[in-house]
Amino acid sequence: MSTSPVTLMVARRVADGRYQDLIAWLREGEQLATDFPGYLGSGVLAPPPDDDEFQIIFRFADEHTLHTWEHSASRTAWLARGSDLFAYPSEHRVSGIDGWFGAAGQRPPRWKQAVAIWLAFFPVSLLFNFVLGPLLNDLSLLPRVFVSTLALTPLMVYFFIPLSTRLLANWLNSTPVRALPAAPSTQNP
Repeated sequence: MSTSPVTLMVARRVADGRYQDLIAWLREGEQLATDFPGYLGSGVLAPPPDDDEFQIIFRFADEHTLHTWEHSASRTAWLARGSDLFAYPSEHRVSGIDGWFGAAGQRPPRWKQAVAIWLAFFPVSLLFNFVLGPLLNDLSLLPRVFVSTLALTPLMVYFFIPLSTRLLANWLNSTPVRALPAAPSTQNP
């Protein structure tokens, strides 16, 4: 079993006319998870305007703590209460940053992943340092870095990197266009 943090990503399409009920049910599930050992956080990503699929993310300290939550009686009861609120459920689990970039076999090259993360991190870090830098200047290096990473990591993990990957989805998932060889010339020199 994995000893590193594990993320469970769940996709749910809202049933017709059940949007508000689904939102309340999702929040209930997030609250339920907070009572379990190893829970690191969760979030709900609303669908874009032209879609109805919500992404729900649950993060646990390791496979064991996620397994305990997944097979708990309270989660089973919660799932049963919400079974008529959604259609076409799907779930997959990932470790590390891979979850931000889709399922295995569909992920973009690592260099594209690095660019997407940097494009999210640079402006947020710059803004953070511009706004809060003067307040942190009196701190020595270790506390200054501690405060900035403590503040920025949750923002990056739960909001800005998922936003970056969503905004860059077409580029991340595009394949390079290869030039076709030139057709042989039919003209005489």
